[in-house]
Formats: sequence, structure tokens, C-alpha cells
Amino acid sequence: MSDTPRYIKVHPDDNVAIVVNAGGLAAGTSFPCGLTLNEHVPQGHKVSLSDIAEGAPILRYAEVIGTAARDIPRGSWVEESLVRLPAAPALANLPLATRKAEPQPPLEGYTFEGYRNADGTVGTRNLLGISTSVQCVAGVVGHATKLIRERLLPRYPNVDGVVALTHTYGCGVAINAPGAAVPIRTVRNIARNPNFGGAPMVVGLGCEKMFPEWVLEEGRPAPGPGNTDSIVRLQDEGHHGFGEMLASIMTMAEQRLEMLNRRTRETCPAADLVVGMQCGGSDAFSGVTANPAVGFATDLLVRAGATVMFSEVTEVRDAIHLLTPRAADEEVGRALVREMAWYDEYLGAGESDRSANTTPGNKRGGLANIVEKALGSVAKSGTSTIAGVLSPGERVDRKGLIFAATPASDFICGTLQLASGMTLQVFTTGRGTPYGLEAAPVIKMATRKALSERWHDLMDIDAGRIATGEATIEDVGWELFRLILDVASGRKQTWSDHWGLHNALTLFNPGPVT
Repeated sequence: MSDTPRYIKVHPDDNVAIVVNAGGLAAGTSFPCGLTLNEHVPQGHKVSLSDIAEGAPILRYAEVIGTAARDIPRGSWVEESLVRLPAAPALANLPLATRKAEPQPPLEGYTFEGYRNADGTVGTRNLLGISTSVQCVAGVVGHATKLIRERLLPRYPNVDGVVALTHTYGCGVAINAPGAAVPIRTVRNIARNPNFGGAPMVVGLGCEKMFPEWVLEEGRPAPGPGNTDSIVRLQDEGHHGFGEMLASIMTMAEQRLEMLNRRTRETCPAADLVVGMQCGGSDAFSGVTANPAVGFATDLLVRAGATVMFSEVTEVRDAIHLLTPRAADEEVGRALVREMAWYDEYLGAGESDRSANTTPGNKRGGLANIVEKALGSVAKSGTSTIAGVLSPGERVDRKGLIFAATPASDFICGTLQLASGMTLQVFTTGRGTPYGLEAAPVIKMATRKALSERWHDLMDIDAGRIATGEATIEDVGWELFRLILDVASGRKQTWSDHWGLHNALTLFNPGPVT
């Protein structure tokens, strides 16, 4: 079967399809349907299924991904330069809450072993998180974290680890600018992530613009004097030298570890999960293998009562007309439009637009532009009704399918989803990336069989089997759903955790730096 020329046509109305065969197909190759290639077409790249006249629409997913830059004969490689980028969908007069999802029976009886918190949330890990109010203290916190792992953690076997929540914010910024609200609430809400067990502690310097108290409390409370039960200030006059600074951090950490060590996993319904869906290093297979399988699992999770986030504004923007009809009500639909408009303005202020998103790797993987990429990206959202919308860094407050607005940057998106309360992430990739998070497990899904085989010790699931006909979207979707429950329970470990591949937190700061 692997030697048979194969292509994938997503919708009957499409006039292009993507080549499945590894290594692509040579000029003169004929498909069983009679289509013959005029030239070599790389794997994942588009072939024209009919003659496409200059200026005519190029259709994939039954949507216009661009117009032909010149006449494209049947059997041609439809490479990037032949696809003119269309205008983004207008945000005015989009249909709002006009297409409700067909009711699906509840998915009952599925559970995982999680850590229940006093506020009702449930973590998939039992971690000590050490927050910082300013980047100046990152080196000290990093050193302290190393000592905590070596000297303290062995005495607290029920604690899974310690995470230094360092970042590049807190001072040298316009702290009262409107854009400052995003990084401030992000830092605050990461400290409240369910995987940290409701035991926040903060290390600050003492002269920064973002007071340590802001990490612990809503609003902007005034700073207190010196160290407190939850805050260590390195500039506190009681510290005589570096050793005493470390001692203060270690003492506070041990108090938190004693509390966290009393926690044990308990059986919780799948409804207590908060799962983030993300993609990175996407290719043309993303929208036909991994992302649809993730979308199927998304629908299963929603049926089980869980919370599922999808994100990445620029990878939603060109498919927004497909999403606003799925809003639970007009208020949710207007919130989707609000986040698209805010990001349009943000990009415009930087003299850029959504076309800057597509990477060289995306294009080598067959994605001609951001429209094609977005249409494949939103498949992660499945078919469920969109229950709510979060601005960047806001904390989730309801169950169901949630759009959590973030940039498409892998690292910023992951950071913001953690702030929103995500406790486990699913990450699809076609080109491959060793991305991971220390604060939450990340399940990696390959879009192509070749990637899964080559990166056999980095990819957790092979969705490429869908393209080769070895599995269906439903098969892989159920496989992912069950793996989510196992990883959330600590019964299975992801490859990124096995190797300790964890990216640094990266805040989204749309405000000015002074």
C-alpha cells in the first residue's frame, strides 16, 4: 500500500489535494483515479485536481485558501508562489450563535487520579511553584530550586517536583499602561494553577514596579514591610548576605512542601480535567490527521463534562466565520470577534498582519499561507458548542469548550494556557518540536508516520496512521482520550517529561518597555 500513489482530498468541492507518499511523487506518476503529475510534488504539498484559471479560487476544506497567481494545469504542484493570499474574513456581521452542535449523550464513568484542591479545582501534578515578581531574582530562585530538589524533595515523596516560575517582567516597564494587565494577571494566575496545590509563594527583590503582593491578590494592593509568610524580598534588611536570602527561601519552601506532601491522588471524574490543545511546527497533514483526531478527543472530553481550551488567535482569525456560528450565545460570539479585533489592532500597531505567522517550516510542510494553516488549526476544536472566551491570561470559570485567546507562539500560548488553569496539554506537530512544560504534562502527537518513526522517543502518539489508512480519526481520538486519563493520573509518562524537556515560561507583554 505504501508504494501506491495516494492523495488526500478533504472535501468533494476541493480542487487541490495533498500528496501522502513519503518523499513525494515524481513527474509522470499516475493515481488510480487517472490523475497524472506534471512535475514532482513533495509530500504534503498540493496537487491541482483540475485546471485552475488565473484569479480563480483555490479550494481546500471547501474554503478559499487563495486565488491562482497564474493558470495552473491539472496535475501541477500548487506551490506557495501560485497562491495569492485572500483578505481576512470581515469581522462585522458575522453569524453569531446560529449553528448549535447536535446534542451528544453524556460520556459517563470515565475517571482519573488527581489532586483535589480546596477551591474545587483538581491538579494532575502535585508541584511546589515558586513565583517571582521580577526577573532580577531569577538567578537566585534558580539556585534555590536546585537546592530544594537536592536537599528537601527526597524527604517529601508525595511531591512531584519544584518549579521556578521565572519570567522577564516586573520592572523596566510601563506598569500602569493598559497592556500591563496581561502579564500581571498571567503571573498571578499561573501561581494559582491547580497543579501547584493552592500554596503560592513569591520571591521578589524589593524595588520592582510589580509588587509581590500583586502575585498573591487580585487588584493592586500596597506592598507590606519586608518578608511575610508568603513573600521573600531579597532586599529585606534582615538578610545579611546571599546565604540568608537562600535560607529564607528554603524555610518558606519547606513549609509548603510539608503541606503538599499530605496530598495524595484520589479518583476524580473526567469532568475535573482542564486540557489545553495546541499545535506547533504544523504541516499540511495537521488539518487532516492530528488536529481532527484532537478535535474528536475534544468532543469526548466535553461530553464527559471537562474543560477544553483551544487558542492561537492568528491561527483562528481566517476561520472565524466557521466558529462564531458555534458560539453558545451571542455574547460568546461577540467575545470571539472582540479578541480577533484586538489582535488585528495589536498587529497593525506593529506594522504587521496575520500573514507574518506562517513559518518557513510550515511552508516546507505544504502550508501555502495562514488561511490554509488556520483552517487546519481550528480542527482541534472539534464540533462542540463554544461555551466561553478568555482574554490572554484570564482564569477559566466554566466547563465545556473554551477559546482562550493567545498568540500562536508555542511558548507564549503554553504560558497563557497555564495561567488560564490548564493542567495537561496536547500538542500536535508535523515538522517536529521537542517542546514541553514543567508545570503540566504535554502529550505530543505527530501528524506524519515518518516523523513518529524518526522521532520515536519524542512523539507520544502517531496520527500519521490516519493518512496511510491504518487507523481512523475516531481510532486515534479515542487513543488520545484514554492517554489523557492515564497521563493525568500519573500512570503513564510523556516523552517530554521522561527526558526533562521543558521550555521556559514566556509572558505576553503588549505594553511598552521603558
